[in-house]
Amino acid sequence: MTYLTRLILNPRYHRVQHDLADCQRLHSTLLSGFPDLPGVEARARLGVLYRVEAPPSPLHILVQSAVAPAWSSLPRAYVLAEPEIRRIDASYAAIHDGQRLRFRLRANPTKRVLREETRGGKCWAGKRVNLVNEEDQLAWLGRKGEGGGFQLVSVQTSHGVPQVQATPRPRTRGDRDGRTLTFGSVQFDGVLSVTDADRFRHALTGGIGSGKAYGFGLLSVAAT
Repeated sequence: MTYLTRLILNPRYHRVQHDLADCQRLHSTLLSGFPDLPGVEARARLGVLYRVEAPPSPLHILVQSAVAPAWSSLPRAYVLAEPEIRRIDASYAAIHDGQRLRFRLRANPTKRVLREETRGGKCWAGKRVNLVNEEDQLAWLGRKGEGGGFQLVSVQTSHGVPQVQATPRPRTRGDRDGRTLTFGSVQFDGVLSVTDADRFRHALTGGIGSGKAYGFGLLSVAAT
């Protein structure tokens, strides 16, 4: 089963403001709407993906999950309307090879540094770094399409979406250095063609790219 929720946020509520400023806080708030499971098990069983949608549409969050959410845990002032929840299984099941669909994806395109590289006196070997060149970002999405059962027909990038920030929680009492992590954020909008419906459905439910806990990877589709 796959569910899609639309949460229309109250931008004046202090907790909404705090959550939008720290993706770890937002992730924790959204997970409060689901059963409390251990970390690895939760990721596998809940299948939570989400994306913040900002103006010109009303400020809202789309949340996709494999388990029905219960949003009664949210403070009453957090949302401006009753959460809209619907099943989308039938829509996904009806997708077929050769079908063209409009899509939106907010992603964190990255590459892994494979050989030893030093920046600012630090070794970056094995670490992920953001792709900042549009050509590289589009090539990244093309590769994701090859593995995800689709190919791009047309696509445009939007770099005006806010960067995502998180303040890591201290693992030990003395582990507080005030670091803020920033994740590059790119929104892709366009039209795709399904080349392998089964793999494409897996991409829809599993998400695309890294940073899924931070609001990246939800691929939304609609009829052309």
